[in-house]
Amino acid sequence: MFLHTKLESRTNPIKIAFIGCGKFVSMFLAQYNHLDKIQIDSIVDININQAKKNCLNSGLSSETTEQINFSNSLDEVLDRNIEIFIEATGNPIIGTVHACKIIKNKKNIILVNVEADITCGKYLSDLSKKYNVICSMAYGDQPSLILEQIEWARLNGFEVICAGKGTKYHPTFEYSTPDTVWGHYGLTKERAENESGMNPKMFNSFLCGDKSAIEMCAVSNASNLKCPSNGLTFPPVGVYDIAKKMIPKKDGGLIDSEGQVEVISSIDLEKKDIENDLRWGVYIVLKAKNEYVKNCFKDYGMVTDSSGNYSAIWRPYHYIGLELAQSIYSIALDNRATGFTKNYNAEVASIAKKDLKKGEKLDGEGGFCARGKLITSGKSKKEKILPLGLTDNAILKKDISKDEIIKLEDVNLNLPEEVIEARNYQYNLIY
Repeated sequence: MFLHTKLESRTNPIKIAFIGCGKFVSMFLAQYNHLDKIQIDSIVDININQAKKNCLNSGLSSETTEQINFSNSLDEVLDRNIEIFIEATGNPIIGTVHACKIIKNKKNIILVNVEADITCGKYLSDLSKKYNVICSMAYGDQPSLILEQIEWARLNGFEVICAGKGTKYHPTFEYSTPDTVWGHYGLTKERAENESGMNPKMFNSFLCGDKSAIEMCAVSNASNLKCPSNGLTFPPVGVYDIAKKMIPKKDGGLIDSEGQVEVISSIDLEKKDIENDLRWGVYIVLKAKNEYVKNCFKDYGMVTDSSGNYSAIWRPYHYIGLELAQSIYSIALDNRATGFTKNYNAEVASIAKKDLKKGEKLDGEGGFCARGKLITSGKSKKEKILPLGLTDNAILKKDISKDEIIKLEDVNLNLPEEVIEARNYQYNLIY
């Protein structure tokens, strides 16, 4: 709170570095000229020429871009005077390796890379405490915004019944691939990829449910809210019905139990838009703990269920990279993360999108081979399920049928030692 007031007394620039310079970072860059006392020291990307183009396309001048140190190696910039690194590659395996290096070098890190966070986040979070630095979620991404609402609710004595986000979901989208994704968005390949620089795999992840599972996994692990018993169900719910429907089944709602995550859809099973949808936003549901609070809900015009016990708040949009500065300032001025992994409650399982053959190489989230489903970490360990975050470049040792869960024993993995250590650490938390 009041970070802008604190910023007025800050004298030294807040030096930052980006690892990966894609869409999320480009959105931040579009705000960069209007941000006070933040200075981009370095940008690390495997394609430096494209990273420079993204800077220019986002509104940075040639002079400003030339002042940035560009590199294709994190190791080359680790010893520079950088206060905060922002890991935005989107690759959970590479991102975990980067995060370990940054934390062990006693530098703060913001994980735009939610994929790394849900694959190895509890390990990274605990590692950051050991090295007395901050490992933060990225403000602007929906998990951080949901956690902000949860923190507000709990701080003020409310019980959080349900928390989540909106998206455009239909069961048939689960089998979408990077080849079919743009049709669902009403875009051409030219418009999406060439004009806007949109990554087909990443945007397919939003569509097929992978990203929803990933983000709700992150919220569960950061807030200690439970997973739905059989994965996310994506009920079509408008904002004025959240307090009526995102409550326990025993009270006439749709969720399994009090205190869980869930994603709501902006379209129904006939693919028709529902009224007052929350496609781009986030929400939480609260419960009145006594009659006086229940009466306050009514007296002040709050949206409730028919009993008056449950109310909801929501934010209609998230601004993605346009509001990443909030995390940077929070770390630099308050020494505080905008959300971080506290538990190892949830995991994202890998399920075959099609019939897969022995020797076939898997291709990660949003790809052609596997889709993600939210499950408990206990189930993941007990049944030795392959996490979606480890599927990129995993090679199948046997045929797998469409819709079959992929197990760890079904694949050959060639993981870096940092990821192996992180996964073993997290498994050992479960008894």
